[in-house]
Amino acid sequence: MYRGIVLLLLAELCFASATVFAKLVTNSSDISPIEITFFRFFFGVFIAYASIRKNNMSFIANNKKFVISRAILNTIAVILFFLSVKYTTVTNANMLNMTYPIFLFVFLPLFGYEKIKPVRIIYLAVSILGVYMVIQPNFSHLLFGDLLGLFSGIVGGLSVMSLRKAREFDSTTIIIFYIMAIGTVINGTLMIGVFRIPTFQNSIFIIISGLLGLGGQIFITSGYKYIEANMGSIISTSRIIFAAILGISIFRDKVNLELILGGILILVSIIQLTISERNLAKLNA
Repeated sequence: MYRGIVLLLLAELCFASATVFAKLVTNSSDISPIEITFFRFFFGVFIAYASIRKNNMSFIANNKKFVISRAILNTIAVILFFLSVKYTTVTNANMLNMTYPIFLFVFLPLFGYEKIKPVRIIYLAVSILGVYMVIQPNFSHLLFGDLLGLFSGIVGGLSVMSLRKAREFDSTTIIIFYIMAIGTVINGTLMIGVFRIPTFQNSIFIIISGLLGLGGQIFITSGYKYIEANMGSIISTSRIIFAAILGISIFRDKVNLELILGGILILVSIIQLTISERNLAKLNA
């Protein structure tokens, strides 16, 4: 269990750090976040390909529908997330993206997986209040980056829902390979019109961001082998704390009472919802 905790903490630290290097690039150039996310998927293709070959696995997915839907939704969520990093703070982007577990629990009943439970509505309301406090909207001047971060969380919830179904038919390695391959194709296509040749320094930052994102994916995949999914969801909220520390220390992200309280409400919603689902699962076992 402790190994799983450490691996998941490393994963979330990698994910948060990847956004820092992405922000360094977009702050100092006109390079699109799509160019940055391309390398995150591009590097992953080779790692996943090597793993499949090493284990003599087939490249054909057992259930293409769910694997491909997971890959497409994940790609959209990642692109929205990194666009959010460009247009808002590292702290806000990560905090809003981490609302995806809430949306996951909301979407499951809508797609016929589970019944709607009143507790989910309560925690959704609390998390929406938290999002409102984080964004602090002035409806005559709504921050575009914050909206992108929230949308990345919504799409991320749908993506994880597809992952939940895909795992019933295919291995994690196959799913990751399709994620990276399809992500590379989509990002590569979108990058055609916005590609800019980066400076040497920005090239290094882009590579580091891509490798950190890939490292986070490897750590989180490995970590869930040693820990329950519900506990893992709670530990994953640590990215909000890592991102806040990095954003404040490196970019002087603005912090006020509303942002802190909003972040706490989002964290509490995710943790309490996860705990309540775990307890309910034990009662029904």
